[in-house]
Amino acid sequence: MDYYNKIIESVHIRFLKGNNFKIERPVSVINYQENENGLILLHHGTMKFGDEQELVNEGEVLFLPKGRKTTLTLGAGNKKADLDFEQFSDNKRKYLQSISFKDIKSAEEDCISLVNFESKVFDVVNFFNSLDIPPFIIRFNDRVASLVEDIVKELETGTVGKERVLKSLSEILMIELLRHILKNRLFTEELSTNATYFKDPRLIDLFSFIKTNLSGDLSNKVLAKVANVSEDYVGQYFKMLTGINPQDYIEYQRMEAAVDLLRTSKKSIRDIGKEVGYKDTAYFCRRFKMMYGVPAGKMRRRESLINVQ
Repeated sequence: MDYYNKIIESVHIRFLKGNNFKIERPVSVINYQENENGLILLHHGTMKFGDEQELVNEGEVLFLPKGRKTTLTLGAGNKKADLDFEQFSDNKRKYLQSISFKDIKSAEEDCISLVNFESKVFDVVNFFNSLDIPPFIIRFNDRVASLVEDIVKELETGTVGKERVLKSLSEILMIELLRHILKNRLFTEELSTNATYFKDPRLIDLFSFIKTNLSGDLSNKVLAKVANVSEDYVGQYFKMLTGINPQDYIEYQRMEAAVDLLRTSKKSIRDIGKEVGYKDTAYFCRRFKMMYGVPAGKMRRRESLINVQ
């Protein structure tokens, strides 16, 4: 259990989007997938998934890990359209119509709520995707269904602190998903096979060292000492486990830290660059614009306008 607690501590959760839909026309979508982790709550009507077209009952939630394809059927009837995912994406409005959460109960059509969130271990590895967990139904778990409802209801409010609430609810949702999997002993083979690299203390030490030393020397030579491997091997080792080379990961972390400082402090661009590990301000500004498409100063002004509104 301590092992999973450590994983949870290292997972970064980010709420992405949520919406409610009524099913305008029944449709079956081959190779349906979500670009990020998705949860579909069936309020009322018919929903099936998979090759066997397993039925999702009303009040249950279908979990779709990032990028995992399945056949998804929404609505019932003989005049159901059969589409591939690209056809459905191009004509989505023919089949799904946005609806407010308060109108779901009185709607006669089949209705669903969809929530998407990102879950990455140390901002690199997609947690559920890396475990190779397939789409599955979350049954007999009112907590998960309630969290999905709370998220879509919060989206419709204009009250202060909405973004913070959505982040907190998404974090709780991820934990409840993992608890459900462990409690019901689901996907034990996938967990034991694919979670092994999370247990490697050298990788955890590297992540922790990078996070706390963004302003310092993070060369492969230094990282090799932290992981107790050779300088020639540390890059290969890091990429083998995470899919990204260490210097790209370090730059991403430094830039994300810079964005956070731009949003939350009045420090100069020069000081922010130094604080996240760039001694050359001009180089920092060039890399920032290359990564985000806008100059650091412009992003700060944009954030200020958002906060004022």
